[in-house]
Amino acid sequence: MEMALKNEYWRDRSVLVTGANGFVGSWVARVLVERGARVVALVRDLPARGGLSLQGLLGRVDTVTGSLTDYSVVERALNEYGVEVCFHLAAQAIVGVANRSPLSTFESNIRGSWNLLEACRVTKTVSRVVVASSDKAYGEHSRLPYDEELELKAAYPYDVSKAATDMLARSYFRTYGLPVAVTRCANIYGGGDLNYSRIVPDTIRALIQGRAPVIRSDGTPVRDYMYVLDTAEAYLCLAEQLDREGVAGEAFNFGTEKPVSVLELVNEIIAVSGRSGIQPQVIGRGKPAGEIDAQYLSSRKARERLGWKPRHNLRSGLRESYLWYCDLMLQQEVASLPQNRTHPVAAKPESELVH
Repeated sequence: MEMALKNEYWRDRSVLVTGANGFVGSWVARVLVERGARVVALVRDLPARGGLSLQGLLGRVDTVTGSLTDYSVVERALNEYGVEVCFHLAAQAIVGVANRSPLSTFESNIRGSWNLLEACRVTKTVSRVVVASSDKAYGEHSRLPYDEELELKAAYPYDVSKAATDMLARSYFRTYGLPVAVTRCANIYGGGDLNYSRIVPDTIRALIQGRAPVIRSDGTPVRDYMYVLDTAEAYLCLAEQLDREGVAGEAFNFGTEKPVSVLELVNEIIAVSGRSGIQPQVIGRGKPAGEIDAQYLSSRKARERLGWKPRHNLRSGLRESYLWYCDLMLQQEVASLPQNRTHPVAAKPESELVH
């Protein structure tokens, strides 16, 4: 009954998703399509292995090509498609890239956000906006876990860009009454993340290929890791309740509240894979430059005000992720074979199916 009510809310509703061709955005778009929404995807490019393609959504969503930094593109998308709900997830999201190229990160993440917010403010059809901030917006605090009352003390370029987006969104509620709320999510993992500089996809790929995973820190940095489907459902849960008192204009943490170290995470992935004979290589000495050593969230506010909680624990989320990457690499192996030749394709190890 609860799922039926959720599906009914989104049925035939026009929804814009910025960043829909990215990792998290494509999952949000997928869940929306599954619940009957008419999804409009604002995309800058459509690479062959983008999120919309990986999710099988090409042809199932309307795509508007253009950049968030072009205000006219954003305003046109909202008006021409009669958008009622907007999920703003587009961002340059790689910490290393932000450190190397801060200006392009600020341009994309901050200017893109104020363009989106302003266009939503002046578009009469828009009634709900959810904006993605990040746990990185908090910066470094001695008090853990982080709750929403903590000051935003971002110091590094990516973190600062998310803190600025966070404050811009809430200022549009305070000043103009725009019905907007902000998400601050834990580290997100899952199928569809092809950025192999991140610890989860890099570790899974190494294990599938029979290699030892490499840990580039000393293995001690602590984070909370949340499965991407739980993240997508958190976005929808927040949007559905934006008309309730105590929701619009607020920021909400979303996470599992069960932080682990990088080494613990990698060992859990090894356990899920069934490749217990492979041990990780720890090559770092201390935390990576531009990273906070320990950072994790309290989701109490989301539990109490929204009734939200994740449906996956770390092991079940990693299991789903591992199987997704197995399928992807199997498809890639099959696609690389000559069409007129047969070749034995390695099946998933039996242990991958029983863990």
